[in-house]
Amino acid sequence: MKTKKVYLFTFGMLLIFLSSFGIWKAYVAKAPFTDSDLKMMNKELIKLVEEGDRLWHSPELGTNGLTCGNCHPDAANSNANTFPKFQTNIGDVATLRDMINWCIRVPLEGKELPHDSEKMKALEAYAIYMYRMQQLRPGDNSKEYPSNPVKSGPGYP
Repeated sequence: MKTKKVYLFTFGMLLIFLSSFGIWKAYVAKAPFTDSDLKMMNKELIKLVEEGDRLWHSPELGTNGLTCGNCHPDAANSNANTFPKFQTNIGDVATLRDMINWCIRVPLEGKELPHDSEKMKALEAYAIYMYRMQQLRPGDNSKEYPSNPVKSGPGYP
């Protein structure tokens, strides 16, 4: 019993000692985001989504005048919330970025983007943002999965 008290006392003194040097802060949970943090983060996200929207509807990614929006106006039927999944046209499990590159390479006849490029991040952010509030269904290839309905948009030819 005495050993346990000595151990607890020693541990408590060590914590007090460490906290006096600010080392204890490394073990404390991060404070929640402030309203200004959230506003700044949302602003940066929307800026990236807007660039993705511009790229999605621009012929600059390909060589034949087509855009992502010709087949997927406003990201319709891109089903960004179902990746990663097996893609028969790729013949493997693909990420959304893999699928974006396939679309750039094949229908748009363009050059693939590096997966870590700002353009790729923007295209992915746009596609995912357009599917916000949809249930995540990684790997879902079912025909019953409802598409993202679009009545009109800048992506129509």
